Amino acid sequence: MTALEILHPWKQEQYEIHTALFDWDGTVSLIRTGWQDVMIPYFIEVVEEADPRGDPAEIRSVVTDFVDTLTGKQTIFQCIRLNEEVVKRGGPERDPLLYKKEYLRRLEEKIHDRKEALRNGTADPEEYTLPGARRFLELLQSHGISCTLASGTDEPDVLYEASLLRLDKAFEGGIHGARDEVRISSKALAIQDMLETRHVKPRELVSFGDGFVEVQMVAELGGLAIGVASDEVHKHSQINAWKRRRLSDAGAFAIIPDFVQGEEILQKIQKGV
Repeated sequence: MTALEILHPWKQEQYEIHTALFDWDGTVSLIRTGWQDVMIPYFIEVVEEADPRGDPAEIRSVVTDFVDTLTGKQTIFQCIRLNEEVVKRGGPERDPLLYKKEYLRRLEEKIHDRKEALRNGTADPEEYTLPGARRFLELLQSHGISCTLASGTDEPDVLYEASLLRLDKAFEGGIHGARDEVRISSKALAIQDMLETRHVKPRELVSFGDGFVEVQMVAELGGLAIGVASDEVHKHSQINAWKRRRLSDAGAFAIIPDFVQGEEILQKIQKGV
């Protein structure tokens, strides 16, 4: 089985890849697997409280749609959208940071044992790393491709989780996460830094992510956007069909399930398809 499903073929002369941008959750790390199962029910609960006579199916559809569409941006953007929905339905306006705080509290209940097991050494970091990711990062670096991490998760959490997975030294281009005081996409800022400070040209950039936002940004910029349609629960190089549809809609040039066939992925990036 080939490592890539090609959606939009490219030629070798179109790109000269020197820089790789990685998303974190669902692309490299599996520590937060299931976060949607925390956020969506919580947001539905909030909206239903604001609109007790609303159609539950319609509320679920609205919440699921905006959570999915904003996946890849900082959590605060989803909380801002939640606040807008509550106000639209006659509920009270609240600081979106309050919604974010409660969501993160609930998420921590779900993932605390995972992080503790990694911290005390009773869990293997590979258990919570997308298959092949560690080796693929090493492979890129051995070919002179600088790796950068940009996540919508809060920066201190990304840094800590990267250390738990022993990947904190894998991103020489830096690790960038969300900050409460910044309401601009952390991924957009990372890309801006690449272009303006590090003078990376779009044709020199490849990105890997499982969220709509980062794929769309890099594709529109003119970089090579690879969608990671990872099955975070079953792994084993299976494609998540829902992610695949979203990543295709976002403009992904190709789809991969994970990085197990890293050598083939790299070859196609460098030589075209």
